[in-house]
Amino acid sequence: MRVLLVEDDRMIGESVRGALRDQSYAVDLVHDGKTALLSISTHLYDAILLDLGLPRCDGLDVLRAVRRAGNHVPVIVLTARDSVADRIRALDEGADDYLIKPFDLQELKARMRAVIRRLGGHSAALLSNGMLDLNPATREAASEGVTVRLSSREFALLHALMIRPGAILSRSELEHHIYGWNDEVESNAVEFLIHSIRKKLGATAIRNVRGVGWMVSRPT
Repeated sequence: MRVLLVEDDRMIGESVRGALRDQSYAVDLVHDGKTALLSISTHLYDAILLDLGLPRCDGLDVLRAVRRAGNHVPVIVLTARDSVADRIRALDEGADDYLIKPFDLQELKARMRAVIRRLGGHSAALLSNGMLDLNPATREAASEGVTVRLSSREFALLHALMIRPGAILSRSELEHHIYGWNDEVESNAVEFLIHSIRKKLGATAIRNVRGVGWMVSRPT
């Protein structure tokens, strides 16, 4: 999953980015509101983590601009503003969740999983299409009674497919979910990861649509 982290405190930003990268997220980090808006206009994100007290453009103004543009990307506000009025204002402007600093990183990751599930139309913690199950909390996948642990990038690729069962994702779309700005895109990485996932879960876990991309089947 690809995430935009908007945080002007560089120490906090690097700490959160490192923790999320350890959990399979591709994270782009920016430090001001205007750069955030530029990034959102040029990249697709699975979630945005948004501080409010930002230079060059306040976080609430960023949030308003995103929603007015019709962008439904999940937005979790991360801020030291702890009044009820601040929380109400952010939620009314379109935030999906609101977390007050200092926060526990495990709680942040759980909230991210929840809002991304809701956007994909999933209420259960487990993603399933009837043949394949994926647990985002543990990075485990199961098929035909066999449960396996996935590597960070195997999970990122399979999650991108499982959150949109039936949709065909191209190589560039899958790379987008696997790599952040500063990550080197490895040659044939997508094919290698798909081969590895199929080896663990069976050849039919991911389907190839020749010349177009890859998909998992719709729920049965």
